[in-house]
Amino acid sequence: MLISSFIFSVQQHQAQVGHSAKPIPAANQTEAYLKLLKNKKIALVTNQTSVLPNGSKSKYTHLVDTLLSLGIDIVKVFAPEHGFRGKLDAGEQVKDQKDPRTNLPIISLYGKNKKPGPEQLKGVELILFDIQDVGVRFYTYISTLHYVMQACAEQNIPLVLLDRPNPNGHYIDGPVREKEFKSFVGMHPVPVVYGMTIGEYGQMINGEGWLEEGLVCDLAVIPLASYTHQSIYELPILPSPNLPNSRAINLYPSLCFFEGTTLSCGRGTEMQFQVFGSPDLPQEQFSFSYTPAPNFGSKHPKHEGKTCYGKDLRKGPYLNHLNLEWLLEAYANYPDPESFFNDFFSKLAGTDELRKNIESGLSASEIRKLWQAQIEDFKKVRLKYLIYE
Repeated sequence: MLISSFIFSVQQHQAQVGHSAKPIPAANQTEAYLKLLKNKKIALVTNQTSVLPNGSKSKYTHLVDTLLSLGIDIVKVFAPEHGFRGKLDAGEQVKDQKDPRTNLPIISLYGKNKKPGPEQLKGVELILFDIQDVGVRFYTYISTLHYVMQACAEQNIPLVLLDRPNPNGHYIDGPVREKEFKSFVGMHPVPVVYGMTIGEYGQMINGEGWLEEGLVCDLAVIPLASYTHQSIYELPILPSPNLPNSRAINLYPSLCFFEGTTLSCGRGTEMQFQVFGSPDLPQEQFSFSYTPAPNFGSKHPKHEGKTCYGKDLRKGPYLNHLNLEWLLEAYANYPDPESFFNDFFSKLAGTDELRKNIESGLSASEIRKLWQAQIEDFKKVRLKYLIYE
C-alpha cells in the first residue's frame, strides 16, 4: 500500500526541511510529495486555502498552478463547501464548472454530489487532498474528506493528504456526537473541538472503521514541519467567507451554536463570528448593536435590515475551551424561550442533551461536567492517530 511506503515520521521530515519558528504546511514542501505525483493522472480536492508562498507581491500561488508549472498532470479539481475559489455562502450549492484560469473541470462536492462518483473518477490514478481546516466537528471539510476517502477506497485509488495546522488544535471540548444525530455537520462520534490536524483526523477515519462496508482508504499523510498542537498559526488565506480573521476562527466553535437559534452571529457584517445579537434581546442588558446586510459570503443574512442587540466579542482572551456563558446569557434574556432554538441546534451539538440542559437551567460548569467522561474516552482513541505532540 502507498501508505506503508510513503508516510513520513515527523522527526525524519523535520530533519530534512529544518526547524522554523512557525509551522510549515506540507504543501510548501514539494520535495516531500512530488515523486508520488509524477507520471500519474491527478485529481485535486482543494479550495482557495491551498496556496504556497512565492516571494512576490501576490505573496501566494495556488497549489494547482504550482503543480501545473512543475509538469504534474492534473485532470480535474473537486471543490468542497464554498467552492474552489471560496466565494460562496455557507450552505450555498456549489456548481460544476470550468476554472477560467486553468480550464480545468471543477466538480462540486457540496450539493447533491458529496462523494466523487465512479464516472467522475474514471482515469484518475491518484487524488491529492489539500484544504485548510479549523478543527471543529461541524466545519464540513472533514465530512468532505470522509466521502473522498470512501470513494478512493471503493475505486482503489490512493489518496495523498497534505497536512495543514489546526488553529483550534490546542484543546478538546464539547459533547461527543451521538448516532442519531449523524449528518454532514456531524459525520463522526467526536467532540465539537477534537484537537487534531486534518491529516491525523484522516488516519482516525481509517483506523476506527468509519468508512462504509469496512473499507480502508490507501491514505498517505504528508506531515507538517515544526508543528505541535500548541502551535499558534495565522492562516494566510480565509478558510471560508465568514471566518475573516484569527479571532473569528478562535470564537467559531463557541459562537456557531447561535446558528441553531433565532440569534445572529454576525453574518451580514464584517464581524462574522465575533458578535451575537437579535432584535428581540433587551437593549438594557445588550447595548451593542449592529444591522446585518447582504455582503460577501452572506446574501441573505439572518435579521437582514433589522437592528440587533447583543455583545461585541472582538476583544477578549484567546479561548482554550468552549464558552457556553454567552449562549446561556442570551437564552436567559430572550423574551420567548420556547422559540429560541431551531432544529439545527441539536445537529450542531451532536446531541439533544445540550438543549435540554440549557432549558432546565443548568450552569455552564454543570453542563461541561456532563461531557467530561466522553472526552476522556475520546482522548484515548485520538492518541492512536496523533502525528504531532
